[in-house]
Amino acid sequence: MQSPGHKDREGRTIPLPQMRGLRCKILHTSGLRKCRKVDQVFLRMYKDVRHTLVAVCDTDILGETFREGKLKLEVKADFYKGVPASIPDALRAINSADIANLVGNQIVKAAVQEGLVDPSAIIRIGGISHVQIVRL
Repeated sequence: MQSPGHKDREGRTIPLPQMRGLRCKILHTSGLRKCRKVDQVFLRMYKDVRHTLVAVCDTDILGETFREGKLKLEVKADFYKGVPASIPDALRAINSADIANLVGNQIVKAAVQEGLVDPSAIIRIGGISHVQIVRL
């Protein structure tokens, strides 16, 4: 049986991550717990004949909307929600993509540390980092 994953440009399989533990935090206003996968993001790949677009967001911001002045950032599930992935798996997918759309402090910070993103290209809306990568 073939292992689930995505193929990069060279035909190598980028494996889907194993399930990891949950990290929960208590929201100050309501006392409710908000849980997310530790070091996990949502990864979605869009491919056509010539190009690959990768959309990645931190798991804890999916479905949220952030505003700052006239700017609005919607992290819509129909665009970002793909498979749960580890940050290293997401970085490999980003590295193999022609276009990448990243939202969330965790994934953007990892992309900067990996040298995939110039920090001057990052915008912050409502405290959330967002960057787009286009390779010509």
